[in-house]
Amino acid sequence: MSSDSFSDGAERNDSEAAISATDPIRTKIKQAVTDVHEQTPLAQSFTNFVTINLVANAQLAAGGTAAMSYLPDDVIATAEIAGSNYINVGTLLPFFKDALPEIAYKLHKNGKTWVLDPVAAGIGETRTAILESFRMYPPTVVRGNASEIIALDAMWRLADAERTAPTTPTTRPAGVEAVDEVDAAVNAAKRVARHLAKHSPVGKGAVAVSGAVDLVTDGERTFRLPGGSAMMTKITGAGCSLGGVTATYLAVAEPLVAALAASLLYDRASEIAEAKSDGPGSFQVALLDALWNVTADQVAASEIIETN
Repeated sequence: MSSDSFSDGAERNDSEAAISATDPIRTKIKQAVTDVHEQTPLAQSFTNFVTINLVANAQLAAGGTAAMSYLPDDVIATAEIAGSNYINVGTLLPFFKDALPEIAYKLHKNGKTWVLDPVAAGIGETRTAILESFRMYPPTVVRGNASEIIALDAMWRLADAERTAPTTPTTRPAGVEAVDEVDAAVNAAKRVARHLAKHSPVGKGAVAVSGAVDLVTDGERTFRLPGGSAMMTKITGAGCSLGGVTATYLAVAEPLVAALAASLLYDRASEIAEAKSDGPGSFQVALLDALWNVTADQVAASEIIETN
């Protein structure tokens, strides 16, 4: 659960089942968390300057290393030594319209993995032009709220490409907040994940949809992740920092595992932070401490529900 939305989670249906304690995906999640702490991988960010401090601190607290830049040549050069990369389209400046497509193209050309947070997708011509440009040179992982994922699927025309029922969103994010429930984005998330995999330098992609019950999919397997804290909606940058930490995990793990590990880490850390805090200010501090202290075993032991 990120700051994107929070409401009561849906009841489990017959097509869903908690994965077993011995499911191989748990071993991979545990290994990803362990590897981040042991390797301190660098995941650089071109991110929202309103939340850049929290993104960097969260990456450090999760066990990684941070580097932040807004210069295309700087980002492209740093990508050569970074394990992965993160682009966040929140709080745009005019030059981003040219800078971000250039960076996406060079990352694709050089075979680099990266995470996209399509903040407020569907709002404004400049933002739309940037996100539409990513269709040809897409990220490896997309992390956003339900409204953003639905909007991205529609602007990339992926339903048409797969000859399925088209997605025509009747709503759009209310600023950076979702106005759609996670369940409404399931099919869009699967289509986006399959599109990412087709263009991925590692042959795989994943989409993480944040909400009351997070959803993560690689287009084939889909998981729901219960838990987290509603206090995530009361601080600026919870979702942005989750995107940065997802890139940290992408530096050491395949896309689906990276997205699962980051989302589960945030769920466990936010629960701990809520219990220890008295309000948004102390919650943010407690969240960083919890990101540092949550163990690989705790993350891997989280409830994970697989759905058809």
